[in-house]
Amino acid sequence: MNTSRPAILITGAGRGIGAATALLAASRGHPVSLLYRDRSGDAQNVVNTIEAAGGRALALQADVGIEADICNAFDKSMAHWGSLGGLVNNAGMNGGLSAVSGVSAEQLARLFAVNVSGAFLCVREACKYMTAGGAIVNVSSRAACLGAPHTWVHYAATKGALDTMTIGLAKELAPRGIRVNGVRPGFIDTEIHAQRPEHTLDALVKTVPLGRMGTPAEVAQAIAWLLSNEASYVTGATLDVAGGA
Repeated sequence: MNTSRPAILITGAGRGIGAATALLAASRGHPVSLLYRDRSGDAQNVVNTIEAAGGRALALQADVGIEADICNAFDKSMAHWGSLGGLVNNAGMNGGLSAVSGVSAEQLARLFAVNVSGAFLCVREACKYMTAGGAIVNVSSRAACLGAPHTWVHYAATKGALDTMTIGLAKELAPRGIRVNGVRPGFIDTEIHAQRPEHTLDALVKTVPLGRMGTPAEVAQAIAWLLSNEASYVTGATLDVAGGA
């Protein structure tokens, strides 16, 4: 199916930042492929909302920690839409709240498989179909800069790797006219913080200069800008969306 605007593929798009990005991209006329791992109902709800508003969307099951799933999802997206203009590497896992002493080798392997290898392989597959004018956005985290001691050092390490990947891929793909950027969300109101006790959440809010949590929609606005032609001279950058924290 050919479309006037190129399709955008978003991983981890069933909820949170991914869902908000899918809704925004679709509202701007892009057909959207939403990748989800195991919450098909959430992904389908996003598709239904997009279609009810006159947009176009496709939900595709894929575990980005598995190479075959990634390849299959990209093939299906291309077969359905006939184009790929944008990739948002949003899928990720936090590995659970833990000091370094409590992290197992199995947890670490799975965390890097999804957050790092999965993102890298998605870029590899996107490059098979993306032409000049294409854009990639990697969703990192402020944890990559802050280190997240005693809670998410393992998670922060994966996001640090993603930031480095953004810089290298931006330089490698620039001659092809493909831009690669990142966003680093801070304290955003998503399920990632559901494991935290309420008193801890309150304390964290007080560390944010703007005095509140951010929303998935606010992060989606930053992602959408980096995907758009308005950011045509921006590549290799990572934008903090963290309320000043």
